[in-house]
Amino acid sequence: MKKRDLGTSASGEVLAEGLIEAVIEREGGYVDHPADRGGPTRFGITQAVARQHGWTEAMRDFPRSEAVAIYKRLFWLRPRLDQVARRVPRIAAELFDTGVNMGPGVAVTFLQRALTALNRQGKDYPDLTPDGRIGPRTLEALDGYLAARGEKGGETVLLRALEALQGERYLRLAERRPANEAFLYGWLANRLGAHA
Repeated sequence: MKKRDLGTSASGEVLAEGLIEAVIEREGGYVDHPADRGGPTRFGITQAVARQHGWTEAMRDFPRSEAVAIYKRLFWLRPRLDQVARRVPRIAAELFDTGVNMGPGVAVTFLQRALTALNRQGKDYPDLTPDGRIGPRTLEALDGYLAARGEKGGETVLLRALEALQGERYLRLAERRPANEAFLYGWLANRLGAHA
């Protein structure tokens, strides 16, 4: 997939729509890979998630419109990535993409860990307790980080930290469950660097 120029002027709504379309394009239609613990998926939505949202029919028939609604609700609005997008769209885009693949709580935990490690021992803003939820403290830390490190350079370094954490987790998943080796190359090729 080609890298997309998200720009800093994209509104959160436009950004979310573009990210959702990119995920649907990348995930493709119906897939039922034998090594995937998630079972059948359509547009990247697992059968379990579809069932939680009332879908009772075959996943082959799961509508695109439902996938779009689920992505927006569960992976953009619920984790409050719209709040991050107002500050740094590329970081919001990275968190969304990671959240789709690993869960929004994991993506936000990566952000919280990175912000804490980059706060110069509390000089720039207080440490965060990683809880996987974006609240006022996480947003204040993000604002403090950007103020201390500068928006452009700080954004790039934070993005690299998030991707380093994501890459390490992919390797760990493949090491702990050899069946995940079937996905490792694709994860590293398609999930890292997409928002650089």
